[in-house]
Amino acid sequence: MTLKSASSVSVTMLKKMEILDVDKVIEEFEAMTKDAENVQRETLKKILEENGCSEYLQNLGLNGRTDPESFKACVPLVTHKDLEPYIQRIADGASSSILTGKPITTISLSSGTTQGKPKFVPFNDELMETTLQIYRTSYAFRNREFPIENGKALQFIYSSKQSETKGGLIAGTATTNVFRNSQFKNAMIAMQSQCCSPDEVIFGPDFHQSLYCHLLCGLIFREEIQLVSSTFAHGIVHAFRTFEQVWEELCADIREGVLTSRISFPSYRSAMAKLLKPNPELADLIHKKCSELSNWYGLIPELFPNVKYMYGIMTGSMEPYLKKLRHYARDLPLISADYGSSEGWIGANINPTLPPESATYAVLPNIGYFEFIPLKENAEEHVEVKVNDSFLSMEPKPVGLTEVKVGEEYEIIITSFAGLYRYRLGDVVKVTGFHNSSPELKFVCRRNLILTINIDKNTEKDLQLAVEQAAKLNAEEKLEVLDFSSHVDLSTDPGHYVIFWEINGEVGDEVLKECCNCLDRSFVDAGYVSSRKVNAIGPLELRVVRRGTFQKILDHYLGLGAALSQFKTPRCVGPTNNKVLQILCENVTKSYFSTAF
Repeated sequence: MTLKSASSVSVTMLKKMEILDVDKVIEEFEAMTKDAENVQRETLKKILEENGCSEYLQNLGLNGRTDPESFKACVPLVTHKDLEPYIQRIADGASSSILTGKPITTISLSSGTTQGKPKFVPFNDELMETTLQIYRTSYAFRNREFPIENGKALQFIYSSKQSETKGGLIAGTATTNVFRNSQFKNAMIAMQSQCCSPDEVIFGPDFHQSLYCHLLCGLIFREEIQLVSSTFAHGIVHAFRTFEQVWEELCADIREGVLTSRISFPSYRSAMAKLLKPNPELADLIHKKCSELSNWYGLIPELFPNVKYMYGIMTGSMEPYLKKLRHYARDLPLISADYGSSEGWIGANINPTLPPESATYAVLPNIGYFEFIPLKENAEEHVEVKVNDSFLSMEPKPVGLTEVKVGEEYEIIITSFAGLYRYRLGDVVKVTGFHNSSPELKFVCRRNLILTINIDKNTEKDLQLAVEQAAKLNAEEKLEVLDFSSHVDLSTDPGHYVIFWEINGEVGDEVLKECCNCLDRSFVDAGYVSSRKVNAIGPLELRVVRRGTFQKILDHYLGLGAALSQFKTPRCVGPTNNKVLQILCENVTKSYFSTAF
C-alpha cells in the first residue's frame, strides 16, 4: 500500500462513514507497518516535496532532493531554540514560506511546564490529519477489546482561549487547536465517543466552572456513560477529587433541576438549563451511593454502571496518579492513550489490555519521518553536533525507524509535515519489540529533566520511584502524597536535592524524618550514592507544603493561557521556572534534612 492510497482511505472513511470501520483501519495499519521502511522513504519524500520551496530548506542546499541520504547530509539536528527565530517570524506575520511550502495559519502553545514558559510550535492541516489517524488507529484496536456501542463519553476536556499573534495567526494550546477543529468532532462521532457535555462546557471561559458542569453532565447521563477520559490521568484524578468536595451540591442541582449559583457565566447556565430537569430519584440514588462508599473506593463504576474503561495518557509524569486512579476505578481497565507531543504524534497504543505501566506505542510510519539517537555508551558511529554555534560535540549517529534494536534506549528525532526537520524531541524511549517492521516504544523519560549536581543523573522516573518508596511510610498512617516536585538547590555548599510534598493530612515529625531518609536512600544512581558518601552532594531536604499548593501551580499555568487538558505537574523545577519555585517555597510548612549517609 502506498502512502498516498493509505492516506486517501483514511480521509474517505472519515468523511463518508457514520461509524468508523475498525477492521478497515486495522487492515490499513497492518499494511503500512509491514512495509515501514518504504513508507518512511515515501513520507520523507512527500514532506520535502511539499516544503522544499521553504526558506529553511532552500538555505540548506537540498536543491530538490528528497532521498534520506541527502536529507541527513544537508539538514542538521536541531532543538526548539534553533528554530525559534523562524517560528517567531511566522508568528509575527512574515508572508514568505519560511518553514513550510504553504503558509502556517495556526500556532500551538506547549504546556510550558518543562521550561517554565510555553513554546510556539507550527500547526497545520497535515498535523491535524496525523492526529486523527492516531486517534482512529488506537480506537480501532481498543474497540476490538472493549467495544462501545451507542454510548456517551464523560470526557474532562477543556479548551483554553485562542488568541492572535502579532502577525494575526490563531494561537492556542495544541489540545485547543484540536478540539476546535471541525474534523475532531466528526471523528469522535464516527468513533462513538461523543462527549456528554455540550460545547459551551468544553469551550467555556472558566476551568473550575467547566469541571463542575462536566461532572453534572456525567451524572445526568450516568446510564449512558461507557467511557471516562481526559487527555492526562491527572485530569481524571483532579475531577474526582473535586467531586468529593461538591457531590452534595451536585445532588441538590439534580434534585431541584436548578443550577448552583457558583456557575455564573451565562453560556454555561443556558447550556445546562437544556439538560437539567428536576430528578429527585436520581439525586437520592447518587446521594445513597456516595454516602455508602468507603473512602470513595470504586466511585467511578458506582456512579457510572455501564462504563467500560478509563482512558488518558498514563505514562511518564502521569504514572504517580495511577494509584489514586485505580482507587476510584476499582476493577475498571485503565488504558493509556497515545504517544505524542505538541510538536507531533509518534505512536498508537495497539495493546490496550496492557496495564499503563507496561504500555507501548507502535510507530505509524506515515505520519512523520523518524530517527533515533542511540544512548548506549559504545555506539558504533558518531557525528558532530552543533553546540553553542560551533561543531564541538560528538554524538552517536542517528539510525532509522527500522534500524533500532530491541532493548536499547534512544532519543527521538522527528521530521514533521508542519515544518520541523530533524527536531530533537528530548524524549528517551526504549524499544520493546516490533509490530511487523515498525518498532514498539516504551516512554522512559525526558532527557533534559534530570536532577544532577556532580556526577549524579537521576531522571523523572528515578524521582517517582523514590517518592513511591518513601510514601509507603505515610500509607501506614493512612495518608497519601497528593503531589510532588523537586529542585536542585545550589545555594548551599555542596548543593543538594530538595523534594516538595503535598500530603492530605497531618504527619508526625518522626515519620517525616524517616520519609526524608528513605527518599535519600532510594536514589540508587551510582554517581549520586558515591557523591553523597564523600559529601560532594549534601543531605537531601524534604519540604512539606500546604494543602492546595499544587492547585496554585495549576492556576498559575492556567493564568498563562494553558489548558488543563495539557497540564503536567513540573517534576523538576529548574532555574527557568522561578514562579513555580516561588510558589513552592512560599508554602513550605515543614522542612527536614536526611541523616541517611
